[in-house]
Amino acid sequence: MQHFHNIVITTKGACPHDCPDTCALVTTVIDGVATKVSGNPDHPFTGGVLCAKVSKYTERTYHAERVLQPLKRSGPKGSGQFTPVSWDEALSDIASRLHAIAARNPEAVLPYSYAGTMGMVQGESMDRRFFHQLGASLLDRTICSTAGGEALLHTYGGKLGMRVQFYAESRLILIWGSNSIGSNLHFWRFAQEAKRNGARLICIDPRRSETADKCHEHLQLLPGTDAALALALMHELIVNDWLDHDYIARHTLGWDELRERALQWPPERAAEVCGLPVAQIRQLARDYGTTPKAAIRVNYGVQRTRGGGNAIRAIACLPALTGAWRDRAGGLLLSSSSIYPFKRAALQRPDLLVQRRPRTINMSAIGDALLHAGDAQFGPRVEALVVYNSNPVAVAPDSVKVAQGFAREDLFTVVLEHFMTDTADQADYVLPATTQLEHWDIHGSYGHSDVLLNRPAIAPEGQARSNAQIFRDLAAHMARLDPAFAAPHFQDDDEALCRTAIAGTNVDLDSLMRDGFASLVVPDAPFADGGFQTPSGKCEFVSENLARLGVNALPDHVPNYELPGSDPRYPLAMISPPARNFLNSTFVNVKSLRNSEGRPLLEMHPDDAASRAIADGDRIRVHNARGEHVCHASINGRARQGVVVGLGIWWRKNGENGTNVNELTHQQLTDIGRGPCFYDCVVQVEKCAA
Repeated sequence: MQHFHNIVITTKGACPHDCPDTCALVTTVIDGVATKVSGNPDHPFTGGVLCAKVSKYTERTYHAERVLQPLKRSGPKGSGQFTPVSWDEALSDIASRLHAIAARNPEAVLPYSYAGTMGMVQGESMDRRFFHQLGASLLDRTICSTAGGEALLHTYGGKLGMRVQFYAESRLILIWGSNSIGSNLHFWRFAQEAKRNGARLICIDPRRSETADKCHEHLQLLPGTDAALALALMHELIVNDWLDHDYIARHTLGWDELRERALQWPPERAAEVCGLPVAQIRQLARDYGTTPKAAIRVNYGVQRTRGGGNAIRAIACLPALTGAWRDRAGGLLLSSSSIYPFKRAALQRPDLLVQRRPRTINMSAIGDALLHAGDAQFGPRVEALVVYNSNPVAVAPDSVKVAQGFAREDLFTVVLEHFMTDTADQADYVLPATTQLEHWDIHGSYGHSDVLLNRPAIAPEGQARSNAQIFRDLAAHMARLDPAFAAPHFQDDDEALCRTAIAGTNVDLDSLMRDGFASLVVPDAPFADGGFQTPSGKCEFVSENLARLGVNALPDHVPNYELPGSDPRYPLAMISPPARNFLNSTFVNVKSLRNSEGRPLLEMHPDDAASRAIADGDRIRVHNARGEHVCHASINGRARQGVVVGLGIWWRKNGENGTNVNELTHQQLTDIGRGPCFYDCVVQVEKCAA
């Protein structure tokens, strides 16, 4: 009798999603089928622990609704009518259409991508080569982090900060604009260790988040007022002389000017702007100014309002005033991504543009861009759109306009996807992409200091191809029409691209191949002796570079575009942080995670609900001048009075009236970094008729 044995293998990989943790994964495969995805216990940062979302990754990879063959639209835009076609037919037609448009004006072609994968290969390699060779419009990829990132650039010289593991040694941690339990789980483990050792944890957030529940104190400020709070803290540090004068003198630039500005912000003024008790601001300043090893973990929620860049700048100045940087358990972290030595130019090949300088279109204003008829200032009308690693119809602001733009019958749209998202529904072609379990990639992080390698654990399902493979194959079809696309750099395979990303760097390739990760050598306390990467080498309270850009050289409080009461029709501020079980619009269609969320909700304060005769669970209409969104009221104690919280980002097709919260957000941009203002929004709420 013949005996058959299950063949079990494990493969090391990396989580691809837009999260600071960038976990190391281990995928268990039995007879070619991935059965389990878990955290790599050998990776010190991951420690064998994954979030609830990524631990369900096999459910995503083997989802019954996954797109596994190329699809061509066979009905009107948005009808959901598609016909399967071969790869050759799809790529030949796409190449022909793009070539014809580019022959008239290549800037009429626009790539649209973001962080559906954070990988260097599947996120920003062969795709960039393709569009650079074509001369397509460039995309300003602003939708998440540019306001905060550029603010740090003009303050510290880059996205640099504390090493996350040393928060375990801190004595005070300010968790500012971050629901760490849901969006930064491994930092939270270090914070909990510090708490067990006696540290005080303080949450600063307009929403009483799950993280706020677990902190010693919560400052529930109004959206967009973080800079006012930071300036008031500076005021108290100055008047009580909780300052490190030596550090300020040696390692900062613009102290006299900052001091003058901060003295204009006594706690009483900030309390009125922030909607906080004066005593709470004074106590926070005392705690911060008198506690050694004081650390700040600030996240991107802070920078999603008009003054978001100034807010990050103001907060980033605080550790330099107290000298907190002297200790490895003091300082601040927003992002660590500037430490990575990846060879982006070698991957992306901007030199293929040669002398061409295509226009740049801001992804946060894609609604207006797609509806623009074209003129001398804007350039040609967008005629073709290639979308990958993003779901703009759901995630971009002012989605009424975004949906109208995508619905244009004359817009040729190609979408690389795993599922029929809101964006894929509007495509002319949908091309099946691999998931993280099916391709090579290499990853950095914006929350720790390790490089991770992702190996394919299984063969691609169906006819799925990696993003890089799709653009390689598209280039081969373009080469029949334009011989420039036959060049050798369009033939590098995915594993070769991984090697290109780290060629000539200090990344240990042997460790990467053996362990799945390699740690970068970075200082424990990056700014203990100054050494900022700014032009002056100092922490720049005053930035001449910002002044040259026409931006206030000093941090200041910049009020929101939309303030409650400025229009009596819309008295409530709305913020829209991610639901705990989703990552932006990813995982919305994973049944177990969607069941955990239940349905689209708007959190309301009991008084705001009572004055509108709204009870918990009621069907409600949230509206402003841009649109309306129907969802259900949640009166769960998390919203402060005057602020409602629309948990996102549901696919529009899951909404009761075919919308999500971005029906209400606008396309105006942040003070620094040209980013979106998702949390700078006013609305009215009313109970729906029975």
